[in-house]
Amino acid sequence: MSAMKFCRECNNILYPKEDKQKKILLFACRNCDYEEVADSFCVYRNEVHHAVGERTQILQDVANDPTLPRTKDVRCVKCDHPEAVFFQASSRGEEGMTLFFVCCNPACGYRWRD
Repeated sequence: MSAMKFCRECNNILYPKEDKQKKILLFACRNCDYEEVADSFCVYRNEVHHAVGERTQILQDVANDPTLPRTKDVRCVKCDHPEAVFFQASSRGEEGMTLFFVCCNPACGYRWRD
């Protein structure tokens, strides 16, 4: 699938358009009357690739999320801070859900699981 399609008549970008009577997908020019039948039903695909550092930053930012539950029943094993944010997520290669904790101390941000 190419990123963009261009009009063969005027070189403007082609946009997806539905032909409701024939039930097919077309790419049509908004400048002239040129149309072509789409070779695929996919009109847009967004692939997200994360670097290892981005994934770590996402987990550290959860300590500032006001929608996540907090607990004062668990102390951080690294800095002994009395408050942590917790959430459930599936771990890679494991079945079921795992309980994750993130230290609320901005200088620490240590992550651990239960």
